Amino acid sequence: MEKLKQNPIVVKLGFNRIVLCGVLLLMYLLFSVLGENFAGIPRILSALNYAYFLGFLSLGVTFVIATGGIDFSIGPVMFCSALVSGYCLTSYGVPMALSLVISILVGALFGTFNGYLVSHWSVPPFIVSMASMNIAKGVASVFTKTQSVSWPQGTSEQGWFRSLIKVGNFPVGLVIFLAFAVICSVILNKTRAGRYILSLGSNREAVRLSGVNVKKWEMLAYIICGTMAGIAAIFFVAAYTTVQPGYGDQYNNEAIAGCVMGGTSMAGGLASIGGTVIGVFIIALLQEGILALHFTKDYQLIITGIIVIVAVYADVVARRRKN
Repeated sequence: MEKLKQNPIVVKLGFNRIVLCGVLLLMYLLFSVLGENFAGIPRILSALNYAYFLGFLSLGVTFVIATGGIDFSIGPVMFCSALVSGYCLTSYGVPMALSLVISILVGALFGTFNGYLVSHWSVPPFIVSMASMNIAKGVASVFTKTQSVSWPQGTSEQGWFRSLIKVGNFPVGLVIFLAFAVICSVILNKTRAGRYILSLGSNREAVRLSGVNVKKWEMLAYIICGTMAGIAAIFFVAAYTTVQPGYGDQYNNEAIAGCVMGGTSMAGGLASIGGTVIGVFIIALLQEGILALHFTKDYQLIITGIIVIVAVYADVVARRRKN
């Protein structure tokens, strides 16, 4: 096993990512055999629809976890962004393009709020994100007067935004998501901002003593996370149309599970965008597979919780061995 891990090809691709790809393939084969019509195009497109918005949430929270922080508000912030921008569209007649921009801005605003409290006021990320989660739910409910919001159908004049996820059976959303993943990977691994974000998770005090403005880069991680939640909202409504106030919590755990499963350390300092992408596809495939087996959503929640525990435990063991 050690020789396999040290193989140049395996080192370059990443042993963890290779294992995750194997798990993804095995899951697909298993669900195809046991599930009803799982191997068909509709099931695959449905799984991809789920992967898009969850993927953007996971990409964003990867930056935050890399700093050693956490953000449990991303799901409700996504719903808040979708509700506020959708209400502007349907009730105030705001143009579609501007509504999409509003969605991103709402997410970025929450990210800025979270980042400022964590970096400048030294409030624990857990407390900040829990408070922000409730604020996002409250803002969405107040702004929409506790009403659900339905975005235009694809057949309407304003339904052009749905082409962001697919045109015919071609998954446009997959191309967009992977393009964002590449950009995030470059930022995290090839830029000064990414190096500082990862360094914050490894040894924050050493980074501060070296003269780096740690508040600036820590805040940037949360802004990226919030912005991604705003983008995730666009892909959510493009796939599912109707959004209701008070929801979104379940997607926090799923997004974080995708990150941790993909190799991002909850202790910070280590992150893998490629691993996050594969982890998201596993979560999305699991969700669709459970439906194909005619189980309820509750089973996915149980399995996702187990995945988080196992992934975090594996990370703890790996760090102990390294130390």
